[in-house]
Amino acid sequence: MGAAQDRLVDGLYGLGWAGVKKLPEPAAVALGHRIADFAWRRRGKGVLRLESNLARVVPDAGPERLRELSQAGMRSYMRYWMESFRLPAMDPARFGTDVSIEDDHILKEAVASGRGVIAALPHLANWDLAGAWVTGHLGIPFTTVAERLKPESLYDRFVAYRESLGMEVLPHSGGAAFGTLARRLRAGGLICLVADRDLSASGVEVEFFGATARMPAGPALLAQQTGAALLPVTLYYGDTPRLHGRIHPEVEVPAAGTRTEKTAAMTQAMADAFAQGIADHPQDWHMLQRLWLDDLEERSA
Repeated sequence: MGAAQDRLVDGLYGLGWAGVKKLPEPAAVALGHRIADFAWRRRGKGVLRLESNLARVVPDAGPERLRELSQAGMRSYMRYWMESFRLPAMDPARFGTDVSIEDDHILKEAVASGRGVIAALPHLANWDLAGAWVTGHLGIPFTTVAERLKPESLYDRFVAYRESLGMEVLPHSGGAAFGTLARRLRAGGLICLVADRDLSASGVEVEFFGATARMPAGPALLAQQTGAALLPVTLYYGDTPRLHGRIHPEVEVPAAGTRTEKTAAMTQAMADAFAQGIADHPQDWHMLQRLWLDDLEERSA
């Protein structure tokens, strides 16, 4: 990406954060739908990949149903962005009325225990709004990790945005974040990680909708090393409240096995919880990239 394109990308995101939050909410929703439908009709790589991914999630869906799902998926994806641009200006009192999380007592009790808690989420609905609910409504601070984006100014915008919502944000680079996350957990803190895609060599292979994918080992390793509770969380969109979710039961550390075996079993259990939430609400899974290993092998062939 050249310097001119870097400035353009950063400028567009800056315009979104500066402009969209000033729009009346119905106007922002309508704008999001128009942008999503325009992108969906163009049938670009992201839309086609989303459709391909949804075909695995809903294997009995025909072409027409897949197109309906992908259009709904693009609208959900753009809804995430419209809401995210508006979140810093949202009245914090709305976090309690706009978000409804099933079995939230599991999270509250785990945090109160002082063990440390790892909340692991897939790319479902709006994880930033869920984070704002945790900090703004429950009053629980947490730490998360952000991928380093280019240009650097765009990464800085994302960090500032999430910090404005009460999150501590660490850069995902060089493995340095792992040690800081472990320290936060040993101090009884909460960390939240989006954890349904890992294409690195350290990713753990899991069975996911009948094929092999890789997911990050970090959540399972952190739970083993610190004694923290690993809680999968899945989300989906509604109208009133606007965001729903579920705190799944803790993924326990197996009593026997090597560290590698325990990590594999825990990551598979996490993936199974993610699959349940995604299967129930496929239109809210914002996975516009390759995920399954055989898709990656096709690209490299």
